[in-house]
Amino acid sequence: MTELGALNRAMFWRILRRLLGANRGRLFVMLLALGAGAAVTAALLNLQVDAKRRLTTEFRAFGANLIVAPKSSGATPASDSLLNQSLLRSLPSEFQGHSVTSVPSLYLIAELSAPYSESKSSVPVVVSGTELEKLPRIFPTWDFQASPFPMHNNSVAPVKANVVCLVGAKVASTFHLVPFDVIELMNGTEKVSCAVADIIKTGSEEDSQVFMDLAGAQRLAMLSSRISLIQISVEGSPPVIQQFQGFLSQKILDAEVRPIRQFTESEAKIYNSISGLLTATVGIVLLLTALCVMAAMTNVAIERKMDVGLMKAIGGATRRVVRLFLAEAALLGLAGGLIGAAAGLVLSIGLGKAVFGVAARPRLIVYPLTVGLTMLVAILSAFPLRRLASIRPASVFRGEA
Repeated sequence: MTELGALNRAMFWRILRRLLGANRGRLFVMLLALGAGAAVTAALLNLQVDAKRRLTTEFRAFGANLIVAPKSSGATPASDSLLNQSLLRSLPSEFQGHSVTSVPSLYLIAELSAPYSESKSSVPVVVSGTELEKLPRIFPTWDFQASPFPMHNNSVAPVKANVVCLVGAKVASTFHLVPFDVIELMNGTEKVSCAVADIIKTGSEEDSQVFMDLAGAQRLAMLSSRISLIQISVEGSPPVIQQFQGFLSQKILDAEVRPIRQFTESEAKIYNSISGLLTATVGIVLLLTALCVMAAMTNVAIERKMDVGLMKAIGGATRRVVRLFLAEAALLGLAGGLIGAAAGLVLSIGLGKAVFGVAARPRLIVYPLTVGLTMLVAILSAFPLRRLASIRPASVFRGEA
């Protein structure tokens, strides 16, 4: 029985090789159709997978996506309420494998003057006390003209300055400030001398603000261990951000956790639109590929009537004949998928650069998925070969089939 099985397998593969080499022109056409379909499918699937990461990265460049703020009282926000700085210790630095950056802020209005510049006037400015070293991480699009880190008092601030600060472009333009200049900030009887570590350009209202270390702002505002809000940047998709919001809402009961909806909702809508469009395109490409292969298989079925009749006449079972042609289709799909998927991943790099301005990163999961889809299309496209299973040998030999 073992020898008979080995003989059958040897005959099976021998016949299969003969079938594949019977008409090399048609074989090339089917391989070309399957390879082209696999290439386009792999390129689009890789773009779809990479688009999620790319959009998440791009939207994180806009800044924080969650805010922890004092709870509102009725319909009116509690603008005069403040949070305790100890809340920062309850915020994790990672959530479900995604990095979390938390930056506290304390806002106040102070009088700014530059005693060592030509302008002796003072103007009210918004002062934001925060953790300066985290600003580039949570606001990567801000333009830092110099390299302000590390910004320690003993390395950057002159002797006449108490702390270091970052100055918005509009404030710097008003007072003609450059790095290492000294400014004075006054709030009532409190005064802080600040050395300008850098001039920042944000393109928004932050250009009219002064950023300083949180401890210095608390001293200037006479509010020890108090903050206005906490800005959080979660490097994850909108569902991850929503889960993290729910997690914080249950953990922090004396504050309100709010998403910045224009970022999270826009990200979800854009990704869903891109994903839907690419999925529909992949479906159309696979359908067109199946139709091309099916047309070629129809001609194959017509040409192989005599072969099938002979196989049945010498005792070949119908299921073995059908299995033979399905194996042929699967091998064609495998070969076309392996070649086309590799070409598609290379193609997606160029398409990603054209669409996102940055080359897409090849995703390994796309390769076996594309090969599998191509093999499935090839097998389904062999439907016309099912007609060969109903052929009667006598009818074929008499020329009736």
